[in-house]
Amino acid sequence: MPTTPSVSLFKPMLLGGCIALLAISFFVFGVDNPNPAWGKYWMVRPLIITPLAGAMGGVFYAFMDYQSARGFNRTLAVLLSLVVFVVGLWLGIVLGLAGTMWN
Repeated sequence: MPTTPSVSLFKPMLLGGCIALLAISFFVFGVDNPNPAWGKYWMVRPLIITPLAGAMGGVFYAFMDYQSARGFNRTLAVLLSLVVFVVGLWLGIVLGLAGTMWN
């Protein structure tokens, strides 16, 4: 009987969140003159929502890694994880920037 490796959610979540934070930081901190209609703390929302979306993409990767250890095709699992992460990151950026830069 094959043994399944213990899957840690912390590392993929942290990596996904950090990648998403770097991606949204590129947009948020690149604004020199924000629109006054956006409010004083307009950048808090994207800096919270987007890393959460990236962390969820990391959780999906950990789930697919677990499934590949149980016999699922490893290449398909990595490709599916990458697609889900990119789509989730895009949705996180859209939700975070809605009403400000994404108008």
